[in-house]
Amino acid sequence: MSSLTKKIVIVLSVVVFAYVTTGYVLGRSSDDKAFRALTVYSEVLEHVQREYVDEPNMHQVTAGALHGLLDSLDPQSSYMSPLEYTDYKEKSAKAAKAQAGLALTKRFGYISVISALPDSPAQKAGLQLGDVLEKIAGFTTGDMAIEQAQLLLSGEPGSVVKLSVIRRGKTEPQEMEITLAKLPAPKLVEDRLEGDIAYVRVSEFEAGETKQIRDELVQLERQGAHKLILDLRDCSLGDDQEGISTAQLFLSSGTIASLKGQTIAPVVSSADASKVAWTQPVTVLIGNGTAGPAEIVAGAIADNHRGETVGDRTYGIASMQKLIQLEDGSALILTLANYYTPGGKEIPVEGVTPTRPVLPSPEDLAAAGSANPPAPSSSPSDPAVKKAIEVLQGAAAVRKAA
Repeated sequence: MSSLTKKIVIVLSVVVFAYVTTGYVLGRSSDDKAFRALTVYSEVLEHVQREYVDEPNMHQVTAGALHGLLDSLDPQSSYMSPLEYTDYKEKSAKAAKAQAGLALTKRFGYISVISALPDSPAQKAGLQLGDVLEKIAGFTTGDMAIEQAQLLLSGEPGSVVKLSVIRRGKTEPQEMEITLAKLPAPKLVEDRLEGDIAYVRVSEFEAGETKQIRDELVQLERQGAHKLILDLRDCSLGDDQEGISTAQLFLSSGTIASLKGQTIAPVVSSADASKVAWTQPVTVLIGNGTAGPAEIVAGAIADNHRGETVGDRTYGIASMQKLIQLEDGSALILTLANYYTPGGKEIPVEGVTPTRPVLPSPEDLAAAGSANPPAPSSSPSDPAVKKAIEVLQGAAAVRKAA
């Protein structure tokens, strides 16, 4: 770094800290914790400039610090440098015709898989919950926003994307290829189980999903179904408002969810008796691959005592983000608010805990480590489905005795 660059960095630092200090003294900044944090950052920066083994590239140092700052908040928040944000905007402007079909988050600082859509290229490639995508198309995902990763996993049908995947129990990344394809329209999986028990599996909550579910529920009841298993396992994608609307199909009263953040007024979503489509008993299957709008549905049904949730804890990501452009051409993707269940649990912090836990068996865990783990199904041999049937039959017996 040249002496001129050093002087510029020092002058800018002095200006910034003089401004912050002035604001602090005049009472414009009421949080002295932020001031102390900036003081520490200034001290660290000074040591790096003066004592690091080589002259540091201050642009890289600053970008790295900002990436780390946003990553430390939550998996959904990210920083994009001016170059990264320019690339992001250019790629976002192109309508992608094919995708991988993955729900993503960040884990251990890298992009990670929550679930893969049924019949998607990702599912066919064997990608599953917990897989860490160390590299996508040759780019390391350590400083990558989830939105950037999704763009790299989209493009023209037939395009091949190379991945470096780290799986549970493995120390070395596995090289994989995924062939992008146009995703099929989301569809419900419907089945009839024992007696009058119906089964409906939702894979994602895209626009219009609530109407499909409503129509299916009406049809099932006409066919003689009086109990329902709603399978939301591996359901991680979609619109939060669709999740709220779907919850309204089952609840005639009560709160569905609350959206709260530091700078926004709380938004409370409530049940609406006029929108109810199913008044019969219901159980909801959930698991670690349940996230986003599906968590809103599960939390609303459980906390309002409308039905039992069966399975394992959900992933915990139901929240709202905002893209904020900065003056230097960079951008933030910042979480502004989190969803809370009617019982007051913060979903991204606690997830949705099942009222009837069903933990995976050793056989299930072994299958999860295979190349093609079993997808959720309506089979009564599935431990979660079996438990849900028992719950529904037990509830019916109690009502009959009463």
